[in-house]
Amino acid sequence: MSTQKNENILVREVMLELGRVPVVPERMLFKEALEEMGRKKLGIACVIDSQNHLSGIITDGDIRRKLLKVQKPFSALLVDDAIDHSIKTPMVVSPSDTLLSAIRKMDEKQVWDLPVVQTDGTLVGLLHLHPAIKKLLQS
Repeated sequence: MSTQKNENILVREVMLELGRVPVVPERMLFKEALEEMGRKKLGIACVIDSQNHLSGIITDGDIRRKLLKVQKPFSALLVDDAIDHSIKTPMVVSPSDTLLSAIRKMDEKQVWDLPVVQTDGTLVGLLHLHPAIKKLLQS
């Protein structure tokens, strides 16, 4: 799988563009963030600040773990801000990273998605495992 051709594929060539990614502002209701995840059919939402910098992520797995840990009614969680339930230091990749290095990172941490950010922290996309593998298999 690591042919010379595969080693030259960059994250920017495979990442999902922002229009296909659940992106929510920090102060959006958690319930609305979950609805956006459902609309975009991904198990992740990227939380951004007013300058489109990545502030955190919310994943299906994190929600499940939170429900088991937090001792308050589910309905009370839904009215919190999205940022309150996000992972504030998520693992990210750059658009100029190689696809193979990003997939290795995903494998190491056992994740399906990585936010793609510029050096200044601006969110530009999302690397999802399925399109990444599809691209490698086509190469």
